[in-house]
Amino acid sequence: MSAPFLFERDGHVATLTFNRPARRNAISPEVACLMADAMAEIAEDDTIRAVILTGSGDKAFCSGGDLELSLPLLSGARPVETDWDRRFLEDESVHARTALRGFEMYKPIVAAVNGPCMAGGMEILLATDIRLAVPGATFALPEAARGVIPFAGALARLPRQIPYTAAMEMMVANVPLDAEGALRHGLINRIVAPEDLMAEARAMTDRIAENAPVSVQEIKKTVTRSMGRPLDEGYALENASKAVVMATEDAREGPRAFMEKRKPDYKGY
Repeated sequence: MSAPFLFERDGHVATLTFNRPARRNAISPEVACLMADAMAEIAEDDTIRAVILTGSGDKAFCSGGDLELSLPLLSGARPVETDWDRRFLEDESVHARTALRGFEMYKPIVAAVNGPCMAGGMEILLATDIRLAVPGATFALPEAARGVIPFAGALARLPRQIPYTAAMEMMVANVPLDAEGALRHGLINRIVAPEDLMAEARAMTDRIAENAPVSVQEIKKTVTRSMGRPLDEGYALENASKAVVMATEDAREGPRAFMEKRKPDYKGY
């Protein structure tokens, strides 16, 4: 039996796949733990420079937390039955790494949204950096209709990424966005034909991986840390990243390669 969450490597790119198509790629306790472990490994592995996140099949990217297994466990309606359940319930780092909420991940993540992106799946999407979606993708946060709330980052992130009124319509009125609406509001970068989705995502991660990895990660770190802060604090973060990057060998290799009219050989230090 195939694992419910896949972690594959190819060169400098890691591909993470929600792999429960029969359950619309819902996040079970096991999926959450496997994804958390993958994120921790990626963050520490200097050979990985970019990540693709997608779902199996054509029915959903991720429908969010499993309504049979995960949410009843969190509410106390279902008892702990497996080691996955116990870890999901007791290990807060699992939730932090799964939602990239309170967990430092500065390697860019490209989402390849192959279908509906709902609830917890939508919250994970909000933690990604570049987003490609098929024409049939939809985006929704229906938690209030289920008697709960988004609690994996959407309440803080969504109004920073799309207009406030559109965010509130999604969250308090349970009005989904289609792919065109998501594109119009800037929630996704572009709409891609289903047959081209993974190739486009891979082309994007390859472009990222060709750049100096310290530069890429310092850019993401400064951008995410400076959001919502006064400009002078943002400038201070920028200066700190500049000092880190300019001390690398890659900062010397880039201009040298440009002058020598060759492709740079970035080492990541």
